[in-house]
Amino acid sequence: MTTELPFRLFDCDNHYYEATDAFTRHLEPAYRKRAMQWATVDGKTRLLVGGKVNKFIPNPTFDPVAAPGVMDEYFRGRNPKSADPGKLFGELEPIRPEYRDRDARLAVMDAQGMEGCIMLPTLGVGMEQALASDLPALAAAFRAFNRWLDEDWGFAYRNRIFAAPYITLCDPGNAARELEWALDRDARFVVMVPGPVTTPTGLRSPADEAFDPFWRLANDAGITVCYHGGETAYARYLGDWGESDFTEAFRASPFRSMASYDPMQDTLASLLARGLFHRFANLRIASIEVGSSWAFHLFEKLAKAYGQVSHLFPEDPRETFRRHVWVSPFYEDDLASLLTLAGEDHIVMGSDYPHVEGLTEPASYLKDLQNFDYTARQCQAVMRDNGLFLATRRPA
Repeated sequence: MTTELPFRLFDCDNHYYEATDAFTRHLEPAYRKRAMQWATVDGKTRLLVGGKVNKFIPNPTFDPVAAPGVMDEYFRGRNPKSADPGKLFGELEPIRPEYRDRDARLAVMDAQGMEGCIMLPTLGVGMEQALASDLPALAAAFRAFNRWLDEDWGFAYRNRIFAAPYITLCDPGNAARELEWALDRDARFVVMVPGPVTTPTGLRSPADEAFDPFWRLANDAGITVCYHGGETAYARYLGDWGESDFTEAFRASPFRSMASYDPMQDTLASLLARGLFHRFANLRIASIEVGSSWAFHLFEKLAKAYGQVSHLFPEDPRETFRRHVWVSPFYEDDLASLLTLAGEDHIVMGSDYPHVEGLTEPASYLKDLQNFDYTARQCQAVMRDNGLFLATRRPA
């Protein structure tokens, strides 16, 4: 049964399933054997990244694929039969046209009561770390990816589908050039994964002044930089605890679900500690598909740090956060406490459609807000107005 809304929603976490040539269609010839390739291994189609079979997505062709939302209950913490996550996918189905075709997607959005959405990668958010040992190939792979994305989806298609080009900061000059190129094509959002940046001289904070040309462009253009969950440099820390040091989607691991490391928390801590938002006062950051529990932990740390060394901050960093950061919580999060922490104007909804861990029906997000006593005005702010605000360029 379709949830009826008194407004058309704006979803800040929609996904496509990449075409099989997303990374190869426009890949420069010099990198064809160093970046992404397809191969048949034991009778199955496998993605090779840097010459190695990549397992970030077990089925990288996405055909067939699981139906939207089939693991909703699992991600709400309910698995009464204690089934392995891989057993919860149900029967796979042929890939639907709307997962790869923007006009078919618009028709689905109309049926869903969706005015607009940020369109984000599925496979793409797991590829940066896979090429971290070959930074020229990494930069080339995402140059190719972004040109495919522009060609198949567009960065502001009919002012409704806002596909976000993926920016890697591994080469600061390349990152600035990629952003300039995307801005010329009306990009409203860009996406990257949280965590330290791999560079030729080692890991660096994204707030390092070496990356200021990129941040200055984002600031001056008035776009939104989205940090989306994916494979990050933090994965290697899991090896210290005897875990696999790479991410494979939906492989169950009790330790991963309890570990306290959080690349999103530390990324925002670094941006705040290093004064990025005071160098660039027009920056907008949105955290997508990393939940919101990290924000509460961060605020505890910010309060203590400011109490101890307030002279090292231009202002209370919690106020800086509230001005520059928008949070897309998981629908199973403590939405009432988040409202107090971030404010109704800095929370955005994300359904994660059509992923298995997302909502079958994006509009049903309303019920989760209502369960936490959000008012009608607050529901509209979270599910429509704030996303539309971020989709509008607001130049410095």
